[in-house]
Amino acid sequence: MEAAVEFDKTLSFDREAEILKVLGHPVRLKIVAGLMSQSCNVKKIWECLELPQATVSQHLALLKNKGIIEGRREGVEVYYQVVCEEARKIVGALFECMSCR
Repeated sequence: MEAAVEFDKTLSFDREAEILKVLGHPVRLKIVAGLMSQSCNVKKIWECLELPQATVSQHLALLKNKGIIEGRREGVEVYYQVVCEEARKIVGALFECMSCR
């Protein structure tokens, strides 16, 4: 016999849902996954992903606007890093699931 399921209508998952929407694109997932281990500039990211610079810049802008990454200027370069702990946990959980395949 299954236990009764209770739903808590007072819980708000607005921020979590927003993070999931932003991470719901393969390119953005790859960017966040790569930035979890080291900060990188846009050139390194587009070279590693073999994508046009404009495409990577658009995805970086969205991730930055949603508070998932931040840029740090060093001279003319901007180095990006993941600053959203929820995003780190979500991508980390995906890595764990992928390793179970």
